[in-house]
Amino acid sequence: MDKVLKGKVWKFPDDVDTDIIVPGRYLVLTGEEELAACVMEGHDPEFAKKVEKGDIIVAGKNFGCGSSREHAPIAIKGAGISAVVAESFARIFYRNSINIGLLLIEAKGISKNIEEGDEIQIDIDEGVLKDVTNSKEFEIKPLPEFMMGIMSEGGLISYLKNHLAEIKD
Repeated sequence: MDKVLKGKVWKFPDDVDTDIIVPGRYLVLTGEEELAACVMEGHDPEFAKKVEKGDIIVAGKNFGCGSSREHAPIAIKGAGISAVVAESFARIFYRNSINIGLLLIEAKGISKNIEEGDEIQIDIDEGVLKDVTNSKEFEIKPLPEFMMGIMSEGGLISYLKNHLAEIKD
């Protein structure tokens, strides 16, 4: 996992639920590419065609609320989004995202200070988000070390496969 990310912002409001991220009619799909093709369709039917690898979602409070389905973070990751930065996340969405290796970052006040289309840079080690477009800087909440370990290996399954012997001892 890259420790410094840079990308264009796609901005979303408070309370973006899993039905906005992946509408219910697509729950029969399971593949990352299939789900990526309909990501954020509940907000913008053309989103999947506009987003580019490395782009970053910035949102308000309670991002990912709704159901416990993993389709939502899988679709976001499959679309090439490198990170989601929000004021806060729904608890089950947060855990599902970490499990599949989708980077989530909490930053207070971010949704009021970043605009869609801005270019931002996130330095995970320094704990800083820079709005390159407007020369602003924000502190980000660091992930706990054990979660960074999971993220660096691409998600929980990869992490467990690589560390199962350590866990058994």
